[in-house]
Amino acid sequence: MNAKILFGLLCIMPIAANAAIPYRVEQVNMPAPESVGGHDDQAFARVRQFYIGGAYDFSMWSNGADDTVHVDGKNTSSFEVVAGVRPFDIFRIEANYIRTSAKWNAFELTGDTAMLNFILDARIDNIYRLFYNQRLVPYVGIGGGVSWNSVDGTTIENKISPVASAMAGLGVELGDRFTLDFGYRYMYMFSPKFEYIADFAPTAHQFRVGARVNF
Repeated sequence: MNAKILFGLLCIMPIAANAAIPYRVEQVNMPAPESVGGHDDQAFARVRQFYIGGAYDFSMWSNGADDTVHVDGKNTSSFEVVAGVRPFDIFRIEANYIRTSAKWNAFELTGDTAMLNFILDARIDNIYRLFYNQRLVPYVGIGGGVSWNSVDGTTIENKISPVASAMAGLGVELGDRFTLDFGYRYMYMFSPKFEYIADFAPTAHQFRVGARVNF
């Protein structure tokens, strides 16, 4: 009797072992879970966290008036340099140095302007990302800083003026290292208190064309 039981167990053991093998193989070969969209949402920020660049600015300065005088804004050209960090794929912190050049029919202003900008990139998976890699990246941002000013044609009371801005634009990514930048910025400078027109706060519509190198 015991021999029959032992013989039966020996016959069943290979069948049970063979049934367990596919389960073990399936466990070993199970793929690791992937992020939504099948790729790393923060990959660009980790690989290319920093950037530097520059831009050409075309500025259209606003007119101004008070009870006695009127000034007409002129169009000017200037340049800027930028350096930034990208903590996340959709968020950048950028420092700008702008060589401000502003003209009106009665006087001119030149400034060394330093700004800190906070920028959101529309790098949204499954909406803007085409063919896995997104090439066109819209952005919006705000900034603030100060400008050290000098003038010709009049005098100013405040040689250092706070500056604020709002911006929007489009980045064209040529690979992961190089980005062309086409943007618009509205710049507001708190009044330096010109002698010619005391309560006038310079503002400008600025159109920017530049480039960034990512590293």
